Amino acid sequence: MNYIKSICLKPGYDPGRYPFNIPAVRHLEKAGRLTLEKPVTFFVGENGTGKSTLIEAIAVAMGFNGEGGSRDFSFSTQDTHSQLFHHLTVGKTVRPTDGFFLRAESFYNTASYLEENGNMSRYGGVSLHKRSHGEAFLALAMHRFEGEGLYILDEPESALSPQRLMSLLVIIHELVKNDSQFIIATHSPILMAYPNADILEFSEQGIQKVSYRETEHYKITKQFIDMPERMVSYLLSD
Repeated sequence: MNYIKSICLKPGYDPGRYPFNIPAVRHLEKAGRLTLEKPVTFFVGENGTGKSTLIEAIAVAMGFNGEGGSRDFSFSTQDTHSQLFHHLTVGKTVRPTDGFFLRAESFYNTASYLEENGNMSRYGGVSLHKRSHGEAFLALAMHRFEGEGLYILDEPESALSPQRLMSLLVIIHELVKNDSQFIIATHSPILMAYPNADILEFSEQGIQKVSYRETEHYKITKQFIDMPERMVSYLLSD
């Protein structure tokens, strides 16, 4: 199930100003439309290419709190999200029953809001602050993501070990089978391996669809794992 099918820019902005001058947004301007065809779409690429900026704008345009949470979260500790969401037109199908914006950068603030205002039984019955960062991330995905939902995740791997990332893959798969859509910005080759997903690689040249083994993340990680001593020797040599 895809609740979001496309993203495009509305006219009436200054292309020389942030965030309209970053590569991802320049690509939207030239291409006219970014189409989301699969239940799972990954945004991948180097830092600074606009993955998080775009995924944040999509989340806010869909009614989610800019620092993370569901559509009924209203807290704001610091207004850091860009105004890009005002200039997005999001092509929708039906309204999802559930949804959540999980943003690694401000997860502490989301957990604090839940501590004060949330029903913790929906999050595993234990304060997220009383778990490790990774345990809290996984508990939220396991207990709060209920299916028939839109889940937007920004760098979830920042808190998770490789084993926990594989657990997250299982959770994603079960939710996809229950009519859910995921849009995920990530650097993790483990997450990118999810089958039948679209991988959109962000670069200075724009946004292009690539296969798993074509991503720089896969190539560099594989090269390092295959030859760790040689890679480290090269990196640290004078």
